[in-house]
Amino acid sequence: MQHIRTTNAANRLDRLPITKFHKRTVLAVAFAYFFEFADINTFAITAPVVREQWGADVDHVAYVTSLSFVGMFIGAVVAGGLADRLGRKRTLTLTTLWFTVWSFACVFAWDIWSLGVFRVLTSAGLSAMTVVAVVYISELFPSAKRGKFQAYAIVVGICGTPVTNLIASAVVPMSDWSWRLVYLWGSLGALFLFFVRRLEESPQWLESRGRHEEAEAVLTRIEAHVTAEHGPLPEPQQPKPKGPSVKPGLGMLKDKKFLYPTILLSVLWITQTIGFFGYSSWAPTLLAAEGVSVEDSIFYVALTTVGAPLGSFLAAMVTDRFERKWCLLVFGLVIAASGLLYGLTFTPVLIVVFGFLVNLFERGYTALAYAYAPELYGTEGRSLGTSIAYGLGRLSNAVGPLMIAGVYNGIGYQAVFMVIAGTWTLGALVLALFGPSTRRRRLAAEAAEAAGTGPKAVTSTS
Repeated sequence: MQHIRTTNAANRLDRLPITKFHKRTVLAVAFAYFFEFADINTFAITAPVVREQWGADVDHVAYVTSLSFVGMFIGAVVAGGLADRLGRKRTLTLTTLWFTVWSFACVFAWDIWSLGVFRVLTSAGLSAMTVVAVVYISELFPSAKRGKFQAYAIVVGICGTPVTNLIASAVVPMSDWSWRLVYLWGSLGALFLFFVRRLEESPQWLESRGRHEEAEAVLTRIEAHVTAEHGPLPEPQQPKPKGPSVKPGLGMLKDKKFLYPTILLSVLWITQTIGFFGYSSWAPTLLAAEGVSVEDSIFYVALTTVGAPLGSFLAAMVTDRFERKWCLLVFGLVIAASGLLYGLTFTPVLIVVFGFLVNLFERGYTALAYAYAPELYGTEGRSLGTSIAYGLGRLSNAVGPLMIAGVYNGIGYQAVFMVIAGTWTLGALVLALFGPSTRRRRLAAEAAEAAGTGPKAVTSTS
């Protein structure tokens, strides 16, 4: 049998304690997430002013919104392929620059159509950056701790939404042109370039591409930093023999080991996208349509969003302690119940309470899914599989708003929240029945790390 050369990257990374290197990496990703969350809602914030200035109607806004989700799908899938070809670090940098450049272009839009084109291109970069960041953290952090730090990055990143809302509320009323400053703010994500020099490429990706010398150099640098901070490291576990690898690319769809998790995760992201955006996009509108004043409906919804960063923090507390798929099941069912109760009450206090719970558990659900999804693939298919599933989820929201509007017009207000609750329940049950468990592998990695007692020198397994 031909000997397959390996740097044993996964096992060498798994036995590392969390150090300044890891914290620096998660801070960089959190910065990118911050401006992704900041930028994703800028069109919704500025649309009322833009409509008035350019004489656009609601249909124009709907077209731009729907096409933006198509852009998200295309961006996610393209980024998945690029991350396999160019590397995780380089693609993360390119996608972050892509969305910030097109956000900057929005500052100079001259009509609703030019703004729409720029927003579609921006949205493509937003989802592209997200899927690459998810994979990047998954491949650089020890498997026993990656879920927690994935969630920590989102805790910081999600603050971009309320900060942007506050900035917009201050600058938009200043003058006829000041709405453009909201897009200028979104473009500040380009400052991510200051982090790039201190980031490392994923050694697992380098290893999967046969670039063993580069992978060894990266691992040696990381291990040197860790040793300087924590002392000598334990021996890594020896790599297990692998079956024949499949060439990265769309041809992997023929491989059941790739296709199965991709279908499963597509269901997860489609139900999450329709369930969450169906709720968040329509809640204020439907409340106002049912007689709650516009001011009150916006105020109620604003109060509920306080739960978002708390939800990501909650996910950080549970994601590595319990089986992720069961956490996703519990979170999904709580969202379904809370969203349904939200739609069945018009008492202000209960609207805020149930809306708060929806936001809290939904953002926790997202953080859990970001950690769970990459674990279902090997290195060769991780980026592409994650991006296809995530992209299909975003694409589903091109038709999701039309479906919600049809239910509301045809059946009524409460039926909308029944459909949304059913969507979350479906996703949770599919995951419970068909989702693979990943905790056993993480516990094995943690046990191997704990077993490495005594000061042993770092050894190269290349």
